[in-house]
Amino acid sequence: MRLQKAMADAGVGARRECEEMILAGRVRVNGETVTSLPYFIDPASDVVELDREVLELSSALARQKAHTPERGFAYVLINKPKGVITTTSDPEGRRTVLDFVPPALRRERLFPVGRLDADSTGLIIITNDGDFAHQLTHPKFGVTKEYRVTCAGLASGDQLQRLKRGMYLVTPTPDGTKSTKAQMESVRIVKRLVDRARGDRTILHVTLREGRNREIRRMLARIGLKVRDLERIAIGPLRAGGLKPGQSKLLGKKDVERLRAATLAGARDS
Repeated sequence: MRLQKAMADAGVGARRECEEMILAGRVRVNGETVTSLPYFIDPASDVVELDREVLELSSALARQKAHTPERGFAYVLINKPKGVITTTSDPEGRRTVLDFVPPALRRERLFPVGRLDADSTGLIIITNDGDFAHQLTHPKFGVTKEYRVTCAGLASGDQLQRLKRGMYLVTPTPDGTKSTKAQMESVRIVKRLVDRARGDRTILHVTLREGRNREIRRMLARIGLKVRDLERIAIGPLRAGGLKPGQSKLLGKKDVERLRAATLAGARDS
């Protein structure tokens, strides 16, 4: 079994997040640090450590085999307020997305699916289903995320065209940095607001299929637009509906099936 899949099945995080942990040198197998992929293990006999803490891979895999995804796993949709950290714990004592999960589920080794920085608001899913998280975040499945972005100033048509063409952003890697193209699936101006008292601003609707760390903010900064507010308003077919900031809800079987259908549709389109 691939190391990152075993870690995801154990509830450590989504597969892409587990890959990043491995490449960062945080994972050891039988006492040896692993820093390259692919890497295969036997979860029944190999000892895997994350940050020198042993992971319970065998029991996690056994639980996965004993349940269907809908019966054995939890899926929670959260409308994240500003200032909340998208992790399950924080050494500085800041509020995390786990604070908005029903207390009965907080021992289920839940983890957030993807990223949403502290300054941003809106929808994020947390789960203990590693395969599901992998499908929602991996570029090949192409699940869309939609955002409502408020920028300072009045955006021009030229700036919008530059966003539509995409641009190269420098991304840190374990070996240094690499330049990769950032591309919005779509971007349009919702409204331009002329306001002498509060300052002019532009509201954009942005759709992404792949979201890198602070990608929207970085792209807008490159064309001279400063983000004032950024809200994720949709993940695939899911929207907030009546879910207010700071509220959460358990996703039912139909919601999970709709998300799985979105991953299949995205894979066909890619």
